[in-house]
Amino acid sequence: MTRQGSLWNDDDPGPGYIETWARSRGRHPVLGVDEAGRGCLAGPVVAGALLLPDQHGIEGITDSKLLKASCRERLFDVVRERALAWGIGVVESARIDKAGILSATLEAMALAVAAALDGFEGPIGLVVVDGTATIPGVTLPQKSWAKGDRLSVNCAGASILAKVTRDRKMVELDGVYPDYGFVRHMGYGTREHLDALDRLGPCPIHRMTFAPLKDR
Repeated sequence: MTRQGSLWNDDDPGPGYIETWARSRGRHPVLGVDEAGRGCLAGPVVAGALLLPDQHGIEGITDSKLLKASCRERLFDVVRERALAWGIGVVESARIDKAGILSATLEAMALAVAAALDGFEGPIGLVVVDGTATIPGVTLPQKSWAKGDRLSVNCAGASILAKVTRDRKMVELDGVYPDYGFVRHMGYGTREHLDALDRLGPCPIHRMTFAPLKDR
């Protein structure tokens, strides 16, 4: 597990805290939900939903932002293999522009939850959503939790599912639109990306309602 600078708080109890909290209140097991790509200027927003067994035996699982890409890739396969339930939801940039990023993110989360529950017959005690909003249309008990991806092993795993899926998608899109550098910045507003926008203008996967694109 990689702890990078200020992203890690030594007082943070770490992944597993929320599962213990939920179990003590009779709200176990926990289905964790998280997203990737909400703040990007291009590409989809992707959500993951995950339920791991209590004794999952996976070492190093934590918030995807704290992990190296190679570690995320390894954990992506392990998490899916050992999961009791998992799902991924994708909402593309055109829908983001139409619905707004919050609604689109929650749509992706709803899709991920539906995919995770498809064919799953076990109980769900609580859906824990990383962030500050719960998911419309999900009838299971829910709780939003700031920094859930650092406090819940299932949210952490969901963040890995979302991040790796989105990164792979952006690598594919780099082949379609090779001049923007998507393979390096994954659609975030880096200097390289902004320079490419100045030089080329937007392409079909850019989010035209996001600054600095909305004024173009």
